[in-house]
Order: sequence, then C-alpha cells, then structure tokens
Amino acid sequence: MNFFKKLKVEVVVEDEKVNSVIDAIAEAAKTGEIGDGKIFITSIDSVVRIRTGDKDEEAL
Repeated sequence: MNFFKKLKVEVVVEDEKVNSVIDAIAEAAKTGEIGDGKIFITSIDSVVRIRTGDKDEEAL
C-alpha cells in the first residue's frame, strides 16, 4: 500500500478575501492526480494576540 505525504496549511483571512484565497490555493495545488487535497472553510469566532492582548481584527 502506498501512502502519500500530507501537509496541512492553515490560513486566516477576512471574509471578503476568502474566495480569492481559495482560488489561489486550488490553482497552485492542483495536479489532477489523487492526493491534490481538500480545502476546508470554517469560521473563526475570535482571536487574541497573547503578547499584546489585541483582539479580533487588531490581532491579525
């Protein structure tokens, strides 16, 4: 049985940039072969930068 190496990339972007980021990742990753991967889209409710205490957009 052959196993494929896996790579996980996590990207957080503003809502209005989601589609362009999806398109860019899909175009760069597509080979047409098994193992090209999947893109999962989920919401981030909140983020906090530990060092400064910045929250949400200021933390990005």
